[in-house]
Amino acid sequence: MAGRVLDLSLHLLDRQVLDTDGGMVCNIDDVELTGPDDGGPPYVTAILCGPGALGPRIGGLLGRWIVATHRLLGRRHEDAPDRIPFQLVTDIGSAVTIAQSRSELGILAAEDTVRDYVIDRIPGAHRASE
Repeated sequence: MAGRVLDLSLHLLDRQVLDTDGGMVCNIDDVELTGPDDGGPPYVTAILCGPGALGPRIGGLLGRWIVATHRLLGRRHEDAPDRIPFQLVTDIGSAVTIAQSRSELGILAAEDTVRDYVIDRIPGAHRASE
């Protein structure tokens, strides 16, 4: 992926991220950019996902509520979004494919908590893998 020029809003934001098994990992809510010391153009260093990235993008009271819920349900002490290093990206198409499985990434703890303690307790609700 080195050297490819991307329109972030067209090629990355709100795209689905798929893992090595083709399973859904997340949607891209934001990206982390780094500017080189030589003054060149910035480059993408990470995909940011989850409520910690979506809340600031929405802004206002709703955005702050989303981030606070993320911190509470994700059992975290900071508001930082979940981060996927961009060097894991293997393909950018209609979805973005990465070179790890979701379980290896260790992200989206808040989503896992809601699924385990709320969704799975709803009669008739079940995981797609079951």
